[in-house]
Amino acid sequence: MEEHDRREERIESKVVFEGRLLRIERDIVRLPNGLETSREVVRHPGAVGIVALQDQHLLMVRQYRYAVGQETLEIPAGKLDLLELPLDCAQRELREETGYRGTLEPISSFYTTPGFTDEVIHLFLAVDLVWDPLKPDDDEFLGVERIPWDEAVLKAQQNKFNDAKTMLGILLVQGRIR
Repeated sequence: MEEHDRREERIESKVVFEGRLLRIERDIVRLPNGLETSREVVRHPGAVGIVALQDQHLLMVRQYRYAVGQETLEIPAGKLDLLELPLDCAQRELREETGYRGTLEPISSFYTTPGFTDEVIHLFLAVDLVWDPLKPDDDEFLGVERIPWDEAVLKAQQNKFNDAKTMLGILLVQGRIR
């Protein structure tokens, strides 16, 4: 089978919406076969997620997620600020959401939904946690829960969490710890 160039060339771009969290662009692109079509792209500054371990327990955050209309139980996470490094963001979010700081190790970075957004989430493992809280954001109402690590792994394997970064973070860390 012959290899083909699959790249699409942007011909024109228009910002359809720009908000506090994201920007939506509608682009006209030229396909590899020469035809033109449109692509709608959600531009996002990126985010972090932290698998925070303390005494064989996973620190998790329960919060109401407006977009899905329900509470979720997730690993601590948050959006990157402009020009903020993922490591700095992870340390800040961990302190804001759980009250702890720790030693952070990068686990993985991945596109959340590359079919329509450029959002990348950077996952970190946090260990050696020490109480050092930061004030939470004014629009966050969180509850911190400690879940036994083995229970968290089992729930992730059984698809009991409804948050992809949480499941992926737990499963990626599972092989790293004893």
